[in-house]
Parts: sequence; C-alpha cells; structure tokens
Amino acid sequence: MKTDAEIRQTGLEALVKALGPVEAERFIASISRDRFDYTEWRRHGLPPADLSMLSAQAEKYSQTLSSGE
Repeated sequence: MKTDAEIRQTGLEALVKALGPVEAERFIASISRDRFDYTEWRRHGLPPADLSMLSAQAEKYSQTLSSGE
C-alpha cells in the first residue's frame, strides 16, 4: 500500500505527463480556489464507464508501467 506522499507524487507526475507542467499547475490551482466537491465531480464530471472497461484500461496502463514506457 502506498503512502499518501507516494500517491501525491504519482498523481503530480501523471498530471505533468498528461498536461505538461504549466497546465498541471493551472489544474491544481483551479481545484484549490474553487469549492471542489469530489463526490459531485465523480458523479457528473467523468464519462460513464462500466467496471470491466475500467479494469481493462487499468490493466493496460499497468503494463506500460512495468515495461518502462
């Protein structure tokens, strides 16, 4: 099980990889200044995905991590 610090580090790395450093910072700033309700965002802010699709995507991503990509 990862520590909170490890999870934050991994999350930041994922944001920077996906958005670049400037856009990642803007994303963090937008969450910090807005009244952010994660539960509401999770309900309405993400596209619907069934469990099998989510699991397949997680497995595919996991394989890229172990192969060093």
